[in-house]
Amino acid sequence: MHYLYIAVVAAVLLGIIVGFAAPDFAAELKPLGSGFVSLIKMMISPIIFCTIVLGIGSVAKAAKVGKVGLLALGYFLVMSTFALTIGLVVGNILHPGEGLNLDPAAAAKVQEQATGSEGTVDFLLGIIPETLVSAFTAGSVLQTLLVALLAGFALQKLGPAGKPILRGIEHIQRLVFRILAMIMWVAPVGAFGAIAAVVGETGWDALRSLAVIMLGFYATCLLFIFVVLGSVLWFGARINLFSLLRYLGREFLLIVSTSSSESALPRLIAKMEHLGVSRPVVGITVPTGYSFNLDGTAIYLTMATLFIATAQGSPLPLGEQISLLVFMIIASKGAAGVSGAGIATLAGGLQSHRPELVDGVGFILGIDRFMSEARALTNFAGNAVATVLIGSWTKEFDRSQAREVFAGRDPFNEATLVDSHEPKDTEAEPERQKEAVLA
Repeated sequence: MHYLYIAVVAAVLLGIIVGFAAPDFAAELKPLGSGFVSLIKMMISPIIFCTIVLGIGSVAKAAKVGKVGLLALGYFLVMSTFALTIGLVVGNILHPGEGLNLDPAAAAKVQEQATGSEGTVDFLLGIIPETLVSAFTAGSVLQTLLVALLAGFALQKLGPAGKPILRGIEHIQRLVFRILAMIMWVAPVGAFGAIAAVVGETGWDALRSLAVIMLGFYATCLLFIFVVLGSVLWFGARINLFSLLRYLGREFLLIVSTSSSESALPRLIAKMEHLGVSRPVVGITVPTGYSFNLDGTAIYLTMATLFIATAQGSPLPLGEQISLLVFMIIASKGAAGVSGAGIATLAGGLQSHRPELVDGVGFILGIDRFMSEARALTNFAGNAVATVLIGSWTKEFDRSQAREVFAGRDPFNEATLVDSHEPKDTEAEPERQKEAVLA
């Protein structure tokens, strides 16, 4: 798998070269990247289902699951507020979009995305799938999450009778991860097509004209990751952020090449379990974070809104900034890992709250791809940090295992993407020890 890692890096560099050397040809390579992301997304639902069902089904007390879930949601709410505040502060300092004259014709590209944006009631009803199995075909993370939670709690109620079903789902999980490992071998092709297409379509013009907001946005994301997340991780779990980021280096590269944090979701689940976080915590925190932990998206929506309003000569007062952006944060739930969802959320939020600003969304469309990479990286880093923190706070984090992993003495199994040993069941351990003594 080290050769695959090198191949992805080489493919990204080659894609950049081709994008600048032959932009028209490079733009035609977009389906390669889209196809790879589609293959990854195909695996999301079964992986989330297996992980959550095994996590909840193996825990004897339902209250423990509820505690993890409430703790995770509370943490996500606090961190999204921090991200929103940082984006507001930096945006008001930089005044992105000042002195620009936007071309209204560019907004035509996003009118369809803004039309029919769903409200809070539609969003909540959309969590319920039409049938028990349609969640696996609809591509909705939240629908899969609901079905998996129901199945996990049902297996809890079954008690010993549900053990054979749990063992069967464990075998299915191994099969799913094996398929994912096979798909990863086409990652260089997908990375090459995605990077070449975006460089060929965008070139330097959009980067030059919108350098202020791009650099400001990237700087804000870096500030949030290394200052806010780094501090929280150290004081909350005594874990060095750089060690965690280095451990997840391949996942960050995958996100950069595909511009979607969803492409790294299956690997994050597997790596967090390998790091020493218990299966129930991983199974609840990671999928929930992909729908509700929108740190990067919060920063993006903040700065993009300020940019559009200022560029159109109608800067927003602070009170209106907060009300509009809180509205869009709520409306964006479930879109964190989907490439391109940020622009749709931005357009939909403006359409429903300040329709006169929608015309400016088209101008930011040219660099949305580059900004979506920073969004995805920030969201991913936030979810990784959250998983370790929740595991530490609930005493479901094996620190000795983490030290071995960070030191390189217990490398992650890239061939299977899943540990060969049985996961630890902390609640069942006393019973096993009692049986050993009696024997």
